[in-house]
Amino acid sequence: MTKELRVVRAADLARRSPDQPRWLIEQLWGAGAVGVIGGAPKSCKTWLALEMAVAVASGRPCLSRYAVPSAGPALVFAAEDSPEDVRDRVADMARWRSVDFATLDVRLIVEPALRLDRGEDVARLRATLTRERPRLLVLDPWVRLQRCDENKATEVSAVLGVLRELSRTFSVAIALVHHTRKEAGQHPGQELRGSGDFHAWGDSNLYVRRRRDGIALSIEHRAAASPPPVRLEFATGDEGARLEARDGPVEIPLAERIVELLLEAPRRLDDLRELLRVRKQALLEALRALEESGRVARQNGCWRAATKR
Repeated sequence: MTKELRVVRAADLARRSPDQPRWLIEQLWGAGAVGVIGGAPKSCKTWLALEMAVAVASGRPCLSRYAVPSAGPALVFAAEDSPEDVRDRVADMARWRSVDFATLDVRLIVEPALRLDRGEDVARLRATLTRERPRLLVLDPWVRLQRCDENKATEVSAVLGVLRELSRTFSVAIALVHHTRKEAGQHPGQELRGSGDFHAWGDSNLYVRRRRDGIALSIEHRAAASPPPVRLEFATGDEGARLEARDGPVEIPLAERIVELLLEAPRRLDDLRELLRVRKQALLEALRALEESGRVARQNGCWRAATKR
């Protein structure tokens, strides 16, 4: 006899209890959320992932700005860094926060490899989550965690589906570190390398980009408003190394500002110039480059964002 699926009326579901916070890290990552930390190589993706892990484990604000409602264990698998290097980074972050590193509950998976497309490894991860019960699981990076074709949605979605199921089963937030393409997209999520399933999968997604004035962090949520971009600064000193959120506007390249305006509505050249307050020649050069890359198109005297890249 076929076993039926469990079904319950929405009205019969219990409301979220006060001791079950909505946020793992307020405004930054949802409680039990899955998502991607995306960025180019050397853009501090791993540092950001470890910053989140240390904040969750210590209960101290992430990036010195985003509160952690309820501290708990964090579990990290860093496939490209040795456990000793990760240990030293976490120790630096703990020292800067004046947290006792010896009691900080950041746990490392020290296996030489973990394959999310292999049933045996997934079973071992499941058993580990059963034992450790972390609040946050960091997996860094995607490219070292499987051997599927990241451009094939069916192969990618199968692995991401496993992670979603683990998240729901163990009420654990999962942060998956992933690389972005070299070319810019109309939205940070479109820059993630491979299938569009990466962007669609995330409940909370973070994107980091290096700028002349620091690192720009874009935050995206499925079920909450996304705050404006934040400028991050990587600093080292006697207190240790860390990432910190800084006040002040984030420098956004002209091309991206143009695309953002054109995504809202088609605009004439003079309208763009007035809104952006830039020289006409600089605007024309940026528009020509965007047109050549297929990101914008000119039609009936107006510029518009291209519907396809």
